[in-house]
Amino acid sequence: MGSGTSTQHHFAFQNAEKAFKAAALIQRWYRRYMARLEMRRQCTWSIFQSIEYAGQQDQVKLHDFFSYLVDHFTPSSHNEKDFLNRMFTEERVPRDSEMEKCSDYESIEVPDSYTGPRLSFPLLPGHATALVEAFRLKQQLHARYVLNLLHETRKHLVQLPNINQVSTCYSEEITVCGDLHGQLDDLIFIFYKNGLPSPERAYVFNGDFVDRGKDSVEILMVLFAFMLVYPKEFHLNRGNHEDHVVNLRYGFTKEVMHKYKTHGKKILKILQDVFCWLPLATLVDEKVLILHGGVSDMTDLELLSKLDRHKIVSTLRCKTRKENEKQAEEKGKANQTSSAGRPSPWFLPQSRSLPSSPLCSSSHKAHKAGRSSSVPCSSPLHPRELSRQVRRSVDLELERCRQQAGFLVIKEKEEPSLLTSEAESETGELLEPTQEEWRQVVDILWSDPMAQEGCKANTVRGGGCYFGPNVTEQLLQKYNLQFLIRSHECKPEGYEFCHSRKVLTIFSASNYYEVGSNRGAYVKLGPTLTPHIVQYQANKATHMLTMRQRISRVEASALRALREKLFAHSSDLLDEFKKHDKDEIGLITLSDWAAAVESVVHLGLPWRMLRAQLVNSSTDSMLEYKSWLEDLAKGQLSHENIQSSLLETLYRNRSNLETIFRIIDSDHSGFISLDEFRQTWKLFSSHMKIDITDDCVCDLARSIDFNKDGHIDINEFLEAFRLVEQSCSEGNASDCP
Repeated sequence: MGSGTSTQHHFAFQNAEKAFKAAALIQRWYRRYMARLEMRRQCTWSIFQSIEYAGQQDQVKLHDFFSYLVDHFTPSSHNEKDFLNRMFTEERVPRDSEMEKCSDYESIEVPDSYTGPRLSFPLLPGHATALVEAFRLKQQLHARYVLNLLHETRKHLVQLPNINQVSTCYSEEITVCGDLHGQLDDLIFIFYKNGLPSPERAYVFNGDFVDRGKDSVEILMVLFAFMLVYPKEFHLNRGNHEDHVVNLRYGFTKEVMHKYKTHGKKILKILQDVFCWLPLATLVDEKVLILHGGVSDMTDLELLSKLDRHKIVSTLRCKTRKENEKQAEEKGKANQTSSAGRPSPWFLPQSRSLPSSPLCSSSHKAHKAGRSSSVPCSSPLHPRELSRQVRRSVDLELERCRQQAGFLVIKEKEEPSLLTSEAESETGELLEPTQEEWRQVVDILWSDPMAQEGCKANTVRGGGCYFGPNVTEQLLQKYNLQFLIRSHECKPEGYEFCHSRKVLTIFSASNYYEVGSNRGAYVKLGPTLTPHIVQYQANKATHMLTMRQRISRVEASALRALREKLFAHSSDLLDEFKKHDKDEIGLITLSDWAAAVESVVHLGLPWRMLRAQLVNSSTDSMLEYKSWLEDLAKGQLSHENIQSSLLETLYRNRSNLETIFRIIDSDHSGFISLDEFRQTWKLFSSHMKIDITDDCVCDLARSIDFNKDGHIDINEFLEAFRLVEQSCSEGNASDCP
């Protein structure tokens, strides 16, 4: 009896031991499996982000090139000057008269056949809710209501400060959402899951509402409608994509002109001004700062709170006041009066800027005094202006008393000066921002956090900076803040903490790169200001996929985009491969392949990890690079049977070509007119020192106008470029300009 019991215990022990070993093996296998999946996911993520940021670099370089041409080109007539102003409208802030003309919605009739949503002002909550439902059903808002809504939005935004102040005392909680990028499904899902805006449910949307997605117009209409219905509970910050120059490349301009062919130009014009009036940041309970990009070691909330934000029309190019003053001097010095050098009374402010607020430390005030921009009084003071400035001096004294009492205040913008408005009306242009003001806005809209200490230029994006934990801590201590909330970067989980949880990134566009690529998220703040993160997937298809299927799908999309990028640089890659093939045997090592690829495309990717997906055949760790390039080309050749070299050039330059087309098409008509083509060619020829007559330019334009309708559309523009490249490749390369 005892022997049988011991035998049973022995077998049971052996079975248990086998079970534990099996469990350990399964656990080890599963961990390795998940680690491999995570490595693939991170590698895929690096591909998407590197390609995205490379596109932003191209945009900045392209715009810098055109800016250089404009800055070094002297127009010979008013027509040429007007054309340049239209080409780069950020050089001039639209006047109120122009905005009233663009907002002339009353003359637009709504036909009886229109079945979409209708708006009446002042808006009620039902109007905004009806808009959400109409857009969910794929209905389109009539242009009359779009212009009317934009007109009312502009009137509201003009009254707002640069930095909105929000309190959790008036709402149960505040919900902060990140980038939406034209993805209406994400916005609808947020409202469905979190609830529609109301006096008890406040929202802050942190910029980048437009571009990339196909429903940017609808997102703007919904956000603007709720902002007008709940002005104290619904707040919007400006992002780096609320910029009409960026919109030329990333799709919003094209979307507006496609949906509103008749009134699209008016809509774009007023949207440009509306974007300029969007607030720059939001401060919750004076403890949590919400801004789109980030900060730098030079971020000055005091300066940001009082600069004229609507004068910074584009963050891609700054036309400083010095440049504006040079142009004013060229127009004539006769307007200067003998009282130009007369000093202002001691009790009046010495500049248009507001006096320093308690947010600014004394040491920083001393540093800032050396870079402030004073505007001396150039004529006797108007009585109303004198009265206004006396009131400002009283306010300054009150501000100093508040500071001594220990009150924390971020000042709102100064009301416009009467003298300034008169001076501006004489010149026809508004004062441009200083270089420092422009840089401050660029930093908060374009910057990204980094793990290392310090602050350095953001060369990956081409704008803003990278800021480290010490920069964050310095800003938080200086302004007595708890943490920052920012967006601007797509994150796999929709959010990410960094800098010891002092910086929170929120990104609300799920499936941003590809279906299943990332979650969306928003954060809820209660009276304790403890962040509560909510994640979601707006696309139902992602819930049907396993993790492996999701990663494989996203990986395939990323590799396809990467192969297109490599194909666009085939010629450069071939030259670089030949440098490593010193014996001219047509073979290079895989490590040389990885080094050569990185030296050409500069994406900073782990090429040795990617070579298994990109390099199909190799012999003894050697690669036949010519056959690899041929395989790369086979995957990109279209049914049009275009030469590989021509298609390579088109792949490399299509985004830039489309952006150039929309820059030349300054009236957003979708066509380049003969006059626009002539003025642009004159701009290029002056840079390249080429003399060409107007008749030759006209003949060139007519040759590009293949269908002879008197205009050049985008397809004709691209086709002309392809034909020029073809003729260059067939002839002697040295003969091609």
